[in-house]
Amino acid sequence: MLAAIGEARKTIGLATYIFDNDKSGLQFVEALRQAVARGVQVRVLIDAAGTHYSVPSIIHALHRARVPVGRFLPTMAPWRLMSMNLRLHRKIMVVDGRVGFTGGMNLREGNLVAQNPRHPVRDLHFRLEGPVVAQLQEAFATDWLFAAKETLAGADWFPPLEAVGGVMARAIPDGPDEDFEKLRWTIFAALSCARDSVKIVTPYFLPESTLVSALNLAALRGVRVEILLPARSNLPYVDWASRAMWWQVLEFGCRIWLCPPPFDHSKLMLVDGQWSLVGSGNWDTRSLRLNFEFNLECYCPELAKSLDKIVQSKLQGARQVTQEEVDGRSVPVKLRDGVTRLLSPFL
Repeated sequence: MLAAIGEARKTIGLATYIFDNDKSGLQFVEALRQAVARGVQVRVLIDAAGTHYSVPSIIHALHRARVPVGRFLPTMAPWRLMSMNLRLHRKIMVVDGRVGFTGGMNLREGNLVAQNPRHPVRDLHFRLEGPVVAQLQEAFATDWLFAAKETLAGADWFPPLEAVGGVMARAIPDGPDEDFEKLRWTIFAALSCARDSVKIVTPYFLPESTLVSALNLAALRGVRVEILLPARSNLPYVDWASRAMWWQVLEFGCRIWLCPPPFDHSKLMLVDGQWSLVGSGNWDTRSLRLNFEFNLECYCPELAKSLDKIVQSKLQGARQVTQEEVDGRSVPVKLRDGVTRLLSPFL
């Protein structure tokens, strides 16, 4: 991403949930500052809640670098308290309208796992070319118009794009607006079509009852359903709530695997070695009903095969959860998990 910013000549659009004021974040600020100095039109959009993950906020550094920056739905404005739960969870960057990046990765030092950060995070992010990049740009431009009241248009932002590569892909923007529940229905469709295998990698697993039923129906048809979760996420109370509902999928034949540290923030779904879903959405109510998310569905056996290798590498070090283990929790732990589960729509 930094290399792409360094090569930008006309435009850069960057939207993210978290943009930390740390070593990694400041690298991006400097790269964006240099782009502005070269005459590149730069626009940065950060979720207002995501600006509070580091103190002081990265907003001040971006202002000093003369980088145009907007905040999505400021949460402390009295007239916006009703929308405080509607967060921009998308991760999108488009350079010159031709090269796009999306996935699950926030801009923070924890992603630099090789440098042994204090809180390491594994993640998946993707570099894109071809017509699908225009769909990333459209999502960014729509969010920027909403937050900054500026229209981004013209060939600098939306150049003509020719097909690149052999992957058929389309964007799935999702949010509590005209795109409401598009991601949820896409997942339902994929589960209903599955014949052999479904592999899900997600950091947070709190699906609503209808999605649980769809997973179980797939397993009852003989589909091998495997769900990979972090053994310990960055949100313990989400782990507790998730554990309280594992029995609902285990008893019908779905398999749950716990991956060892570092915390895995990847979001990935593979079906029958043909279809892949990647992006920012988690398997929880917040992502599927409240957040503004951005995902891609891709049809390509070659891509699915390469992503399956990533899943298999995660499975090698993972531990399978058994029904006996879930049932064998102590009464206090079951009570804690169950009470937290009741709060899952808010987690």
